Amino acid sequence: VQLQASGGGLVQPGGSLRLSCAPSESALDDDVIGWFRQFPDKERETVAASRNIDDRSTYYLASVRGRFSISRDNAKKTVELLMTSLTPEDTAVYYCATWPSLLASVRGDRPHFWGQGTLVTVSS
Repeated sequence: VQLQASGGGLVQPGGSLRLSCAPSESALDDDVIGWFRQFPDKERETVAASRNIDDRSTYYLASVRGRFSISRDNAKKTVELLMTSLTPEDTAVYYCATWPSLLASVRGDRPHFWGQGTLVTVSS
């Protein structure tokens, strides 16, 4: 299973970034694919997730709702996270991951699979 994430970097407060994840076919055997982030010395938190069979079923962390958007590019076979109005509090390592259910992602359960993270730094 591969969940290769890319697109992180340094951005100023108020700016935007688009993260991209290229999942292998076997990764899509799970019900849900999405993103979680990890802060130093803190628990991970699920940022956004959507069901593979119905991407209208989505979850967003309250603090990112309205600013972040998860979507799929079927031509590129990628899952993307568009992050806008970024703040320094969004600085973290972001991981693409899968869960067996949307509830598991909402609860912040340990993902079934996840790939190498990509660092997002929001700073002036």
